[in-house]
Amino acid sequence: MRRNTKLMSDIEGLAKTAPDLSRRGFFMTASAAAAAGYTLAAGPVRAEVIHTDTNGLVAGDAKIKVSDGEMPGYYAKPANAQNPPVILVAMEIFGLHEYIKDVVRRLAKLGAFAVAPDYYFRKGDLTKITEMPQLMPLVNAKPDTELLSDLDATVAWAKSQGGDTTRLGIIGFCRGGRTVWQYAAHSSVLKAAVAFYGPVADQPSPTMPRNAIALAPQMKAPVLGLYGEADTGIPVAQVEQMKVALAANKKTAEFKVYKDAPHGFHADYRPSYRKEAAEDAWNQLIGWFKQYKVLS
Repeated sequence: MRRNTKLMSDIEGLAKTAPDLSRRGFFMTASAAAAAGYTLAAGPVRAEVIHTDTNGLVAGDAKIKVSDGEMPGYYAKPANAQNPPVILVAMEIFGLHEYIKDVVRRLAKLGAFAVAPDYYFRKGDLTKITEMPQLMPLVNAKPDTELLSDLDATVAWAKSQGGDTTRLGIIGFCRGGRTVWQYAAHSSVLKAAVAFYGPVADQPSPTMPRNAIALAPQMKAPVLGLYGEADTGIPVAQVEQMKVALAANKKTAEFKVYKDAPHGFHADYRPSYRKEAAEDAWNQLIGWFKQYKVLS
């Protein structure tokens, strides 16, 4: 399998944790990974992925009205809950694949109406792309203005489906972690946010003009940042810069940096997965959302 060696900062660390492809415990072919519903561009898929069932849930595909059509998504919520809190799930660059859907179901098991919008849909189905050099120009072309509008549309859709958007949260992974910081600076109704290894000091571009550090004065919701000490794309020094910027602007945030954990430590389908850090981070997420009344 060919592997691109020059990656963007938010996924650079993934290249450092690639296994020997002869090792057991991974789906060995792209067709096997695709059949299981996982993305192709991220490389080999762990055979021992976490699977969350739909018992007690209502789950399925969503069609979310946006300014230029309908955006696909995936949602799950408790079957008999009245006005459940809404939690947005901001995906990685790899599209709306099985890992993200499973996270949606995990949040629904906690009592939330969780929804992951496929905000890259205008560029096609990213889960079918096999090479990183093909993928990166597509995701980097996504304007932050459009991204934030798509998220607002998702909140409106969830409200129309019976979700309680007065208890709104957001979580995100990798590029989706960056999205969390962006949305926390944008939304006046967001109650709490959790960013898993989201870039905070990415270089400005025409489509993504301001990074999280630059947006620190505008943060409107408390954010929990979960990072890996061994993340080669997001050095701990950048996390410390973000802490300083938020503190200087008297914004509410907490950070936890996991020793020896690489980028993508929560992604149980990838070789970057670190079970202990992932489980602790999930418990931190639950506590954060309970503290800020997203979850009861």
